[in-house]
Amino acid sequence: MGERSYLESMQDSSRLFGANAGFIEGLYEDYLLDPSRVPEAWRGYFDGLQLTPGATHELAHSPVQRSFAALPLAGNKPAVSLEADHARKQVFVLQLINAHRFLGIRRANLDPLARHVKPEVPELDPAFYGLSEADLDLTFETGSLVSAQRMTLREIVGLLRQTYCSSIGAEYMYISDMTQKRWIQQRIESVRGQRASTQEQRRELLWQLTAAETLERYLHTKYVGQKRFSLEGGETVIPLLNHLLQHAGAAGVKESVIGMAHRGRLNVLVNIIGKQPSMLFAEFEGIHNDHLTSGDVKYHQGFSSDIATPGGPMHVTLAFNPSHLEIVDPVVEGSVRARQHRRADHAGDQVLPILLHGDSAFAGQGVVMETLSLSQTRGYRTGGTVHVVINNQIGFTTSDARDTRSSTYCTDIAKMVEAPIFHVNGDDPEAVLLVTELALEFRMAFHKDVVIDMVCFRKLGHNEQDEPLVTQPFMYRYINQHPGTRARYAQTLVEQGVIAATDPDTMIADYRKLLESGGKLVKAADSDFRVEHAVSWRKFRLDARWDEPVITAVPAEKLRHYAERLVNIPPRFKLHSRVEKILADRSAMGRGELSLDWGMAENLAYASLLDDGYPVRLSGQDCGRGTFFHRHAILHDQNRTEWKLGAHIPLQHIAPKQADFAVIDSILSEEAVLGFEYGYATADPDSLVLWEAQFGDFANGAQVVIDQFIASGEAKWGRLCGLTLLLPHGYEGQGAEHSSGRIERYLQLCAEYNIQVVVPSSPAQMFHLLRRQMLRPYRKPLIVFTPKSLLRNKDAASPLSELAEGRFQPVIGERETLDATKVKRIIACSGKVYYELLNARRVKEIADMAIIRIEQLYPFPHEDFSAQIAAYPNATELMWCQEEPGNQGAWHRIQHYLARHLRSGMQLGYALRASAAAPAAGYLALHNEQQKAVIEAAFRDDITKRNNPGANRHAS
Repeated sequence: MGERSYLESMQDSSRLFGANAGFIEGLYEDYLLDPSRVPEAWRGYFDGLQLTPGATHELAHSPVQRSFAALPLAGNKPAVSLEADHARKQVFVLQLINAHRFLGIRRANLDPLARHVKPEVPELDPAFYGLSEADLDLTFETGSLVSAQRMTLREIVGLLRQTYCSSIGAEYMYISDMTQKRWIQQRIESVRGQRASTQEQRRELLWQLTAAETLERYLHTKYVGQKRFSLEGGETVIPLLNHLLQHAGAAGVKESVIGMAHRGRLNVLVNIIGKQPSMLFAEFEGIHNDHLTSGDVKYHQGFSSDIATPGGPMHVTLAFNPSHLEIVDPVVEGSVRARQHRRADHAGDQVLPILLHGDSAFAGQGVVMETLSLSQTRGYRTGGTVHVVINNQIGFTTSDARDTRSSTYCTDIAKMVEAPIFHVNGDDPEAVLLVTELALEFRMAFHKDVVIDMVCFRKLGHNEQDEPLVTQPFMYRYINQHPGTRARYAQTLVEQGVIAATDPDTMIADYRKLLESGGKLVKAADSDFRVEHAVSWRKFRLDARWDEPVITAVPAEKLRHYAERLVNIPPRFKLHSRVEKILADRSAMGRGELSLDWGMAENLAYASLLDDGYPVRLSGQDCGRGTFFHRHAILHDQNRTEWKLGAHIPLQHIAPKQADFAVIDSILSEEAVLGFEYGYATADPDSLVLWEAQFGDFANGAQVVIDQFIASGEAKWGRLCGLTLLLPHGYEGQGAEHSSGRIERYLQLCAEYNIQVVVPSSPAQMFHLLRRQMLRPYRKPLIVFTPKSLLRNKDAASPLSELAEGRFQPVIGERETLDATKVKRIIACSGKVYYELLNARRVKEIADMAIIRIEQLYPFPHEDFSAQIAAYPNATELMWCQEEPGNQGAWHRIQHYLARHLRSGMQLGYALRASAAAPAAGYLALHNEQQKAVIEAAFRDDITKRNNPGANRHAS
């Protein structure tokens, strides 16, 4: 494009202050950092802006852009300072530099298959700015380009193309922090995107590639047809990870937790973390762990070891992961946060999270976005994660980007947290190592997420039994012609005289010998190395019974002391009037003048555990206050003038040497937050870790975490976990979505004593339940269906004495005085419906029906329940009553437990809502009608009569 046509088009389209507004901002940022780096004409202009009324050195960018319209380039009368042709071209040169920083990736050589013609990007051509061949040897100022201050245009263009249009495509100009942008420019432009490697480093790099490729081919021939999800085509990820860990060790990292799906997992286990090949071969041959009731396939297995690094030993863990691709992301982050907490590593300098992703999964799985959203929040940040995308340019059988995502690049989602993204050609392993260094150093410097997008390909099908040519004949013609990254790099080193022509084959033979020996292939840390701050799980006995007695009561004197601390607020701290009343009531509860409500009992449980040395971590949406205005673990000063100030957390001030208490109002996520808390709990068994749903059914959004980790993690992988879920549950007419916590789903997952499902019906029960979770030598997930209306029900209150003397009761018997010999019916129930049944019995003046509460639905308390049946020797009927429809709630799971305890001639009946598609009625009137019918049915004369209160008249 000629000079005149460019200037005319610029005037017509206002490019410089429209689509190219970033250019002006870049110049202005240069000026703010160092005015001498800006051309004289622009320096004078920006100096003038600083003299405008009210201007400061940090003048906003928008006035700069608006005022640019008045400059000569916008078509106004030329100013004397820009009349010179060279000064005008100088501006274009600086814009060309900025264009490469923004758009150079579009012309970068990223695809090892080179299948597609690179798009034309006019902004990267000097001619776009009216610069001609005659201008290439003119000298210009380079502005903020990391180079000599003056260079010829030819040299500038060469530097830019080598840096931004070769094997690396860097995206970072969207970052708002100028210091971070300048840091990246300094690192990448100073070396022109090229890594200076020694001959020894290059030989080691070839060895790593040889190890990666040879292992895959060895397994492919030794175990024909077995699934392993080969890394072939992406082997460069092995030297990438090795270099990342070694570089991290040199930077002071002591632990790293890695999360990845199945692609390449076996290779990482053997060649990075140090799993012995003999162990892997045994798994291929069917040998399994007899201690695991289920076990899992080999490409889901985790592993940990201690490897040697230049900075000393590093403990490296590969997290266990199901086939749900990215679901491991938040689990890794939670595990890392727990390890950082143990080390008091608040910045994240000592424990590093690394996540490996597939390209389609990174773009397509919502949990990726949710985990990124956690990355800089106070309760979940881990000091930045290094993300590595193994970009094989295909999603299962789809290789067309139009079908795998709606964004230009699979990594565009990371821009939401302003993470820099380094795209790199996997066939240029030295460039891969350079961006690995950049990524790790950026993370350590700024404690932010960073992404490496390693573009490669998939040599075989989705698995080794798949035939990719069926759906991708075009792509796989290119792949089948590709010699492999190792072969290409080996040939380069031979041609450059770094290695002899026979060395590549010798390396393959040497690696195969090591494989066949079965020994460890990764240099281990010293044999006497012990991980600092490691946690021992040995004290948690696998043979421990859930019903082993444990003392959870707390002396009344201590409870009174905790109560005083819970209501103690700083001087001049202004409470909201409603909160002030709640604290006044709590003060009276501590003195024994009022019975305890749920909020007070729960806070006392936390206080006692903290004083006993158990940290407590509670997270969820609005859990600081409590969804139902009941917890108030965080108090807010109504007189505060800044949003950062004015919060007081009483549980952090219980005792001088108490354990840590954290209460976190989470982002509006269930899946990522629950995954995070699971990871945290599996790494810290000595902390009470709780996640609270706003309503119990909100956990639906985290069902993968519940199914694949919480319920089955121990059976599959031997992972113990004491995570506690608080799920508000109860039919109060709030509609289908806010009634049921879906008890039936958790009961369906119950087997092999894997989880605990409880429905406490009093504050004292909640107190003892939370303490029991930590005090016994037993770590199992705890699912608690917590109340809503009961939180302020006067009948659902507990005296202080029940905390000082009692314990958690899996079954609570009849609390009113009845003649046991005259009881003909036992009504069993759980939760809120007990109080409605109790009130109805009082109104009806019934004396021959006893009501018992089953507080623990699983593991079912057979002995306690049997004792309750025996207490009524003349009872001939057992009635189960629940609020939920018959196809939901506990009935289908619990009925065979109940039937087991029936005496000869005893009948079993039920009172419940009719089976329904939705959990509850959406109309309040219909809810009330159904609820009344359920209670009436529990007391009906004929227990054998079918009960379907509120049945859908249209049901088939």
